Amino acid sequence: MAQPAGDTLRIEIHDDLSAVEPAAWDGLDHGGSPFLRHAFLHGLERGDCLLPWGWQPRHLLLYEHERLVAACPLYLKTNSYGEFVFDWNWAEFWQRNGRDYYPKLVSTVPYTPAAGPRLLTARDHPRPERLRAMLAEGGRRLADELGCSGMHWLFTCPRETRELDQQGMALRLGCQYHWHNDGYTDFEDFLSRLSSKKRKNIRRERRKAREHGLRIERLHGAAIEERHWDAFYRFYLRTFTEKWGYPTLSRRFFSLLSQEMSESLLLVMAFDGERPVAAALDLIGEDTMYGRYWGCAEHYDLLHFEVSYYQGIEFAIEHGLRRFEPGAQGEHKIARGFLPTPTWSAHWIRDAEMRPIIERFCRHERQMMIDECRALYDLSPFRSDALPATQRPETLSLTP
Repeated sequence: MAQPAGDTLRIEIHDDLSAVEPAAWDGLDHGGSPFLRHAFLHGLERGDCLLPWGWQPRHLLLYEHERLVAACPLYLKTNSYGEFVFDWNWAEFWQRNGRDYYPKLVSTVPYTPAAGPRLLTARDHPRPERLRAMLAEGGRRLADELGCSGMHWLFTCPRETRELDQQGMALRLGCQYHWHNDGYTDFEDFLSRLSSKKRKNIRRERRKAREHGLRIERLHGAAIEERHWDAFYRFYLRTFTEKWGYPTLSRRFFSLLSQEMSESLLLVMAFDGERPVAAALDLIGEDTMYGRYWGCAEHYDLLHFEVSYYQGIEFAIEHGLRRFEPGAQGEHKIARGFLPTPTWSAHWIRDAEMRPIIERFCRHERQMMIDECRALYDLSPFRSDALPATQRPETLSLTP
């Protein structure tokens, strides 16, 4: 399906990324995010991780003549599962008013609460802002054609957040907890910037984790073998079974990632002798590492913090990465050096009567989130004279 875009530009809508050459997609500016690579997004499709859970690809591709110059990962949704920008109460509000909230259109990476570009453009194009505006308009037009309740861009990057705000979208503010590398030479240098109490607590947690007698390995890239994925996937399934969730990612998906983007994968695995007993999967971007999944065969006190957080911090320092984002939620991360960090999403509501109500809700919610984020910042474990330069209170931006 195609939409006219004017001049020599045209928009095509595809339900399968196999229609796009990987090199063409990856040649667009994805902000260094591993989740926006063709291998990751197409891996979700090939691994049968989407349709069973209500994610129907409707990717927008913008061509100039025959060249792909912009794209938007886009999904038609019949629920809100796996989005991490929670709008279940919006769906209930629609229902109480005799309307249908689903389907809706969502631009995001499924099951991945990591900020990044959603309107990808060619790096050398002279008018990237025009291409992004055309993609945004294309998404709204498609939502209208399909009878969707709205168009949603989740976990947008700062540039897109500002542009979508200027286009009249309603903005939602969220809060995650990120670790920032302030030029640390090693883990001890990082600890030296914390208050004495927090520093001692982290050392105690690491010591207790080591007392289990387990061997912890960081498996990077080609060092991750299929036997490691077999063990990791058992842990992954067990995590969802214990938390009454749904294991949406298939075993095949992880093999596809390992085959096509192994250099972006870090598997931190704990062994009891030769038996794997726990693991955490991280993905590595251009300057950021992202913690994604943790699981274990049995409980070991404090092992989760060691495998999921402290090993990741050490890896980020050793490889000069600027940030470590360990995933959504979890105020317990603050005491371990992960400070409150704002996240944004932008929303267009098709129904003219419902739109001002949602816009008002977003404004009120944003003020509550600003107050919460500032209050959480008071829990920082850093000495006041040793906060990372990018996360000092005066530089914390709570506006788009």
